[in-house]
Amino acid sequence: MSGTAVLPTTPARLAAVWGSFVVVHAVLTVVGVVVVPAEAFWDLDLYRWWAWTVLDGAGAPLLDEPWVYPAGALVPVVAAGAVSTVSTPVYALTWCALVTVLDALVVAALLRRDAHRAAWWWLAALLALGPVAVGRLDAVAAALLALGVLAATSERPGRASVLLTAGAWVKVAPGALLLPLAAAARRPWRDVVVPAAVVTGLVVGAVGLAGGGPRVLSFLGAQGERGLQVESVAATPWVVAGAVDGRPAAVLHDELVTYEVPAGATAASALDVVLPVGVVAVGALLLVARRRGTAVEALVPAVLVLTTWLVVANKVGSPQFMTWVAAAVAVALASTRGGDWARRTWVVAALALAAAALTQVVFPWGYPALLAGDLAVTAALAGRNALLVALLVVAAAWLVRVVVGRDVAVRER
Repeated sequence: MSGTAVLPTTPARLAAVWGSFVVVHAVLTVVGVVVVPAEAFWDLDLYRWWAWTVLDGAGAPLLDEPWVYPAGALVPVVAAGAVSTVSTPVYALTWCALVTVLDALVVAALLRRDAHRAAWWWLAALLALGPVAVGRLDAVAAALLALGVLAATSERPGRASVLLTAGAWVKVAPGALLLPLAAAARRPWRDVVVPAAVVTGLVVGAVGLAGGGPRVLSFLGAQGERGLQVESVAATPWVVAGAVDGRPAAVLHDELVTYEVPAGATAASALDVVLPVGVVAVGALLLVARRRGTAVEALVPAVLVLTTWLVVANKVGSPQFMTWVAAAVAVALASTRGGDWARRTWVVAALALAAAALTQVVFPWGYPALLAGDLAVTAALAGRNALLVALLVVAAAWLVRVVVGRDVAVRER
């Protein structure tokens, strides 16, 4: 079985990674703040408004009225408003600085594992994805996801549980990864369930003390009201058909400021059931892995399957969801070496990188053309969605092979 050598850590290699890190984040910040702020960073203006309502105004989200995001999302939103809640460019710069710090923690954690290739891939993925990689709450959740799974693969389940639960209170997705973490842990109740419960208790308690207790789960109802978003994988047939027929399929949802496909209403309702069923199915497979003694080896492919499934089966399908997949792939690259395992990891990495690049073609650069039914941009979106499905199939096949004991992970020493 052929292996993949670990690159030695040298000052020159470290300088190259960190220098590139600075350049990548500077480019993403400039593009988002200066070049196409309205197209790429429009959510940050909304975040700024929310920060103002908390710090200077009234009608604060969650505290005074229902909110579309989990309670923990208020922390980065308000933190970025510490410098200014009046100027959107200043708020955006502060936000990008906050995300840059979190991404730096991810890169530092990868480099501590001597995972230079994983660090380079992470930077390449962020650059390929474009400004949306830093200009959304998902950037915060993705960093916590990466740090949490890295802790899990380093046999620190308690720390991993804290980080993943914290991430779930920013965006729900990292919470699903508690399933493979619990399956792989020797003492799941003590090392996974209790830390997650403590973090959740702290969040709920803090919200309750601030007066938002009755609305702490309001984000669940807000997400349920969404329709089939134009970027989602399930919307692809209608979007392609609309572009071919010259009749764009998407319409604006005024309240949520999203473009949805009305013809896919039934599909959207179906996905509300299909998505959690898929998560439960992975959980059942992980129970089998635990009984067969392969749960530790199943951790990484299970993380890949779950993060990709949460994008593929999601009726929203926003471009920033690719940060979840990128975080999972970076950890996979850092955690495995050798033979078929390594080859599968790099196949997944190539698919994810290509999907990230096509995502940027669609958003922000081609988004107006997509809504107008442009065939080229529609093809880019369809290609991106096809790559995500392919990635899911590869990761799922990998997970099944690991669960039944046909693949062996060669862990990084």
